[in-house]
Amino acid sequence: MPSHAIAFDHVGLTLGGARIYDELTFAIARSEFVCLVGPSGCGKSTALRLIGDLLPVERGTVSVDGRTPAEAWERLAYVFQSPRLLPWKDALDNAAFGLEMRLPRMPREERRAKAAVQLKRMGLVADMHKMPSMLSGGERQRVSIARALALDPDIILMDEPFSALDPTTRVRLRQQLVELWQETGKTILFVTHDVDEALFLADRIVVLSPKPARVVRTLTVAAARPRQVEIDETLRAMRREILALFDETATA
Repeated sequence: MPSHAIAFDHVGLTLGGARIYDELTFAIARSEFVCLVGPSGCGKSTALRLIGDLLPVERGTVSVDGRTPAEAWERLAYVFQSPRLLPWKDALDNAAFGLEMRLPRMPREERRAKAAVQLKRMGLVADMHKMPSMLSGGERQRVSIARALALDPDIILMDEPFSALDPTTRVRLRQQLVELWQETGKTILFVTHDVDEALFLADRIVVLSPKPARVVRTLTVAAARPRQVEIDETLRAMRREILALFDETATA
């Protein structure tokens, strides 16, 4: 069995005449929670598109469980910044929609049963039959996470899923995500521009430079969970280090 869930090996990519990556190399172990951080426009979200076979790799290789993204895409699930719920479907059918698209031959009631399990896990038992317009922003995002979990993926790719939420909801969903990850053992690659969010969530933080992006530092976050960044001096020192890296690479 391959040693890594995800691996970038000297990846190069150009989009619209701009060099996004030159020699991007990093790897993520199975069941690891990794946050990808870096300045705006450095290619964090683009990395998820390469992993999901939504963009071709120009140079180098991207592997998912030792396979190409084209071979492994069914073992992935996405959670986006916007929940992307269908307004004419209730929470239950929205949570089942990923299964409907990926496994159209699965009976409807089986899809709904799998989705209901994940909505319960996300604390939405009482909201299963509400339409998206009746749900708060945090509830809609939890439906989108349930939709990803219903696929039973090995790897979950998350693209700034909490950035549009209010601070109180963000804090609550971060903790809920950590608990879910500890319970399921999924591999999670989480893109964020929020350094404190990365320090709260991650086993490791991969810091990218401005484009053409490269890895400028990989930090292991060993602090026990749940974490309190504001009062943990080790985490505060890591925050200062990451922000200093942003400043250094921006002026390099």
